[in-house]
Amino acid sequence: MAFTEPVLLKRIPNDPSLRKIYWYDDYVATGGYAGLRKALGMTADDIIKLVIDSGLRGRGGAGFSAGQKWSFIPKEKKGPHYMAVNFDESEPGTFKDRYLCDYDPHQILEGIAIACMATQCDVAYIFIRGEYHRQAKILKRAIAEAYEKGIFGQQGILGSNFKLECYLHIGAGAYICGEETGLLEALEGKRGWPRNKPPFPAIAGAFAKPTVINNVETLALVPPIIERGAAWFKSMGTKSAAGPKLFGISGHVNNPGVYEDELGITVEYAINKLAGGMKGGKFKACIPGGTSMGVLSANELDIRLDFDDVRFRGGCLGLGTAGLIVMNEHTDMVKALRNIVRFYSHESCGQCTPCREGSAWMHKIMNRIVDGGGRPKDIDMLLELEKTQGAMPGTTICGLADATSWATRLFITKFYDEFAAACPEPKQYVPVTVRKGRDNVATPMGSNTR
Repeated sequence: MAFTEPVLLKRIPNDPSLRKIYWYDDYVATGGYAGLRKALGMTADDIIKLVIDSGLRGRGGAGFSAGQKWSFIPKEKKGPHYMAVNFDESEPGTFKDRYLCDYDPHQILEGIAIACMATQCDVAYIFIRGEYHRQAKILKRAIAEAYEKGIFGQQGILGSNFKLECYLHIGAGAYICGEETGLLEALEGKRGWPRNKPPFPAIAGAFAKPTVINNVETLALVPPIIERGAAWFKSMGTKSAAGPKLFGISGHVNNPGVYEDELGITVEYAINKLAGGMKGGKFKACIPGGTSMGVLSANELDIRLDFDDVRFRGGCLGLGTAGLIVMNEHTDMVKALRNIVRFYSHESCGQCTPCREGSAWMHKIMNRIVDGGGRPKDIDMLLELEKTQGAMPGTTICGLADATSWATRLFITKFYDEFAAACPEPKQYVPVTVRKGRDNVATPMGSNTR
């Protein structure tokens, strides 16, 4: 069975005029919290095994097995366990989590409750991006409803013995806080600097206690898995990437927005069938999952949007958040890369020298090229910087440097002619004979010929 009906978006119609926010009563009336009630009759190990068997991989970018991540949490509790929900969503081109929260916030809360039961978490923190003012208000009301209806609080989830508190933490709008350990630092009230690993968050995360960190979309998929089973979930997608996926499509398409389909659809299908086709010209390029993943060119429309094909055949870092940025034939790829490099240079936390200095120099070089002062050696310098900035494991603490270098490498190698045209060879001066006194002197045009 392939993807036949919406799972995450079943309460969010395509027609904007028909959309509404599903508060607690509406959510329950449409089948909400059924997965949580079923999970209450399961052991923590059973929940984890079911999620592992389903093949659910994280939807926040890395694509790691959600169930395996939960299994890393120590079985013996020696203190509190924490859940940190990554709702930072500051990757350029990504807006799927915001869309879920806009209309179906309790779907997120139900997933949080089940995940906390599986990992024995006592407190859940939803770390939301600072610019998401409307979504923060929606979540505050939804959390208050969940407390009122017995989902959260010291009375126990729906009267059970499992007690769970849930809090909303509003970030300050830093991209680096989307990295899980940078998120933990900010959650603790510190500067959002990524941490060295080990220790890993599963052992020493928030407040040095075992911590689970999951993306919003990942958690929203847990209730239907509990309710319908692993086989149902694995019937969609590919062997290595099961289940449905939200695709946020923007750029030069007729109908930009968030669409749901199974993992493994092609780039061409996403553009033409989901987003209504190209706008303003023929297809030229597509960023498949947020700008940190790299870029696909016009001859890669058959690339499958899953965790493997876009990486091994497309040369990208991965699927990322599946936030597609589509570009038509009129897009200047040199300027596009300059915008990407400028963003990462600005958002670098400055902790690691290769990232801090490398991204800054890339930005300066790209500015020079766009301003018309580019030379062939600038392309060589950019490719040298991307190799040494972060592409080698261990060069930097987090992946921001990798994102900068990967985007730079793919933009230049896949659209080399545009960069070469923007970085021409210097004009060759033609020697001329200038008579000076009794001697004929060869001198470059434009120099002092007195």
